[in-house]
Amino acid sequence: MRELRVEDALMYLDQVKMEFGDRPEIYNEFLEIMKKFKSQKIDTPGVIRRVSTLFHGNKALVLGFNTFLPDGFKIEIPLDGSGPYFRTPGQPGVTLIHPTQPTQNNQPNQSQQQQQQQQQQPPNAAGSSGA
Repeated sequence: MRELRVEDALMYLDQVKMEFGDRPEIYNEFLEIMKKFKSQKIDTPGVIRRVSTLFHGNKALVLGFNTFLPDGFKIEIPLDGSGPYFRTPGQPGVTLIHPTQPTQNNQPNQSQQQQQQQQQQPPNAAGSSGA
């Protein structure tokens, strides 16, 4: 693991605090994630997913988190904006990170509504002609 300086960690924390100054719950959630990671309640891929999801849309903070990852792990964001992924040492390829998108007013999105409608249909309702 590369040597992490206290100054680096404090600078990153300041960046997080400044970016989300109007939403302290995000800063506090980040601190909780880091506590769980330090106490090994979540592993490296888990902390990558959680932090990338928490900071979704903030490229500088997502990529800046690479400073804290063990050697071989790396978060990358493609130029096409298709979403972040990370590399794991000793494993070929990459792992996509799928951040959870909050829906407005906790309403199900269109695909969730379609699934619910399909689940609510009686078993023989689809394709029955009544004959």
